Amino acid sequence: MAAAKGNQYYLLAKNFTKPKSYEPQELWEIALQYFEWADKNPLKEEKVFGTGKRMTVSKMRAMTIIGFCNYANISRDTFNQYEKDEAYSDICSRIKNLIYQQKFEGAAADLLNPSIIARELGLADKQELGFDFEQMSDEDLDRIINKIVSRPQNI
Repeated sequence: MAAAKGNQYYLLAKNFTKPKSYEPQELWEIALQYFEWADKNPLKEEKVFGTGKRMTVSKMRAMTIIGFCNYANISRDTFNQYEKDEAYSDICSRIKNLIYQQKFEGAAADLLNPSIIARELGLADKQELGFDFEQMSDEDLDRIINKIVSRPQNI
């Protein structure tokens, strides 16, 4: 049976927008807690030496936005919504800048894997092929294409 025309059942519906988990200052405070937690909880690696001796070594934990979101118990989408909100945008920017700085400095000091961090931060080197395809003859281009196409595929 359909609802009667002119009904106001929609007034009974709950507000489906989720309230923000944190006020702006609370978000900053939870970020500071995450930074401290990441610093005090390094990753552990067990090293085995030639003598058979084992040793646990602490390794720097790279801070990430996802790590922060997990720590704060919010989704990445929620963080993205915070970023769009004028009241939160400066704090979100500061959080992202501090995470960027920690990863950059950790990679620069070789405490984090520089190539992984460079890719994460969008700093990976791009190499030019050195070919000016517009200046190549059709025969040369066909040879290059045939080499690429006839290459065995590693699956």
